[in-house]
Amino acid sequence: MKPLNTPDMDDIDRLKRRAALVSVAVKSLLMLGKFVAALLSGSLALISEAGNNLGDVGVTLMSYYAIRLAAKPADEDHQFGHGKVEALAALIQTGFLIALAAFILIEAVKRLYNGGGDVQPLPFAFAVLIVSIIVDTWRWITLDKVAKATKSQALAADALNFASDIVAAALALGGLAATWYGVHGGDAMAAIGVAIFVGVAGLRLGRQTVNTLIDTAPPGLTGPVRGLIAGMPGVIAVNALRLRPLGGTIAGEVEIAVSRTLSLERVAAIKDAVIAAVASRLPGVNLAVAAAPIALDDETVVERVLLIANKRHIPIHHVTVQSLESGKSVSFDAELDGRMKLGQAHELVSALEQAIKDELGAGFEVESHIEPLEIGELHGRDVSEEIRVEVEAALKCRAPDCGTLFDIHDVRVRETPSGLVVNYHCLVDPALSVDMVHSHVDAVDRQVRSDCAGISRIVGHAEPQRARDL
Repeated sequence: MKPLNTPDMDDIDRLKRRAALVSVAVKSLLMLGKFVAALLSGSLALISEAGNNLGDVGVTLMSYYAIRLAAKPADEDHQFGHGKVEALAALIQTGFLIALAAFILIEAVKRLYNGGGDVQPLPFAFAVLIVSIIVDTWRWITLDKVAKATKSQALAADALNFASDIVAAALALGGLAATWYGVHGGDAMAAIGVAIFVGVAGLRLGRQTVNTLIDTAPPGLTGPVRGLIAGMPGVIAVNALRLRPLGGTIAGEVEIAVSRTLSLERVAAIKDAVIAAVASRLPGVNLAVAAAPIALDDETVVERVLLIANKRHIPIHHVTVQSLESGKSVSFDAELDGRMKLGQAHELVSALEQAIKDELGAGFEVESHIEPLEIGELHGRDVSEEIRVEVEAALKCRAPDCGTLFDIHDVRVRETPSGLVVNYHCLVDPALSVDMVHSHVDAVDRQVRSDCAGISRIVGHAEPQRARDL
């Protein structure tokens, strides 16, 4: 569910495109004004400013189309999306800024060498530069907010362009003012200042863009992401973490270590919890999570045996581990389809035994007992009340013999093709061990089977006796 007051991706893309188009319009108007003022005054600083804006118009148009392309969803040829198109547009802006800075610097040095040039500081030129500073300041603040809100690299580069235009226009204005007051070469020196500032801005932008294109990890983010994931329940360790900028988001891959005894459902739940926690605490970070199962130091032999059987989809029970003078012995009951041929069943269980030996190592003796597993459903129906009462009476009669089973209730008897199946509930002392309760329930089952012919299965459900039951 989308959080309240959070714009969706379509709203963000529309906001980015609208901001880019407004930038094109503003830069076009400023460019025309500065060219006219430069032609009338002969100011190199104004010519460089007009050329800067002309290039900005072209680059901003490119940014607009880059934003539209970056918004396209992933496809078969671009499986990680098109987010880096914005970084490519920003890189082209970087190249333009550096080239413009070099051109202005060369022309300014030529003018200084040739006497400073003939510059007419007309009032119109002053007005154009003052208006330019005001408009550039407005667009810089507006674009910077939009770029941060949408995490757009292209708009961030555009905002940086407007910021550099403010300083460049201020330097050009200072150069005209110096010429107005008779300072020889003031305009050329201002142009040199513009060139240096534009060049520094281009290098700064270029460093950020190159970092994005070469997948440099976002500074200061790896530690918080790793710490957040490492503290999640079920995560034993963070084996690997990779983060990279991708358009307005951060894409990442993480491999976590989990206990190999966990079920697939539990591992999937842990992975989902990691993704949700990162998305909640660190918006804009999208992770792909892989889980690597590992053996824990505190795994028991029984847990290891059950794990191996579970991986081979063979139900086992009654796992017994014995310590002998010659080593250790492991035995268990394996349940296989009762309709399966013994040869096939023996082959499956033998392979399981070998896998357990390989896991436990030398010194372990492994033995198994094959039991039939009922694969299909048994079709049953309730027996007559007379038979049910007879079975219930037998249960209540035999339970006191064991001394631990009380209040036999909820007795159900169904007739199936395999014989009668009996289900019942009883109460026991909650302080008794599971082993003791199980042995007493088994004892009652055996005695009732001998009392009532035709019973193939008895399932006794033991419940702890509470104070209110006494």
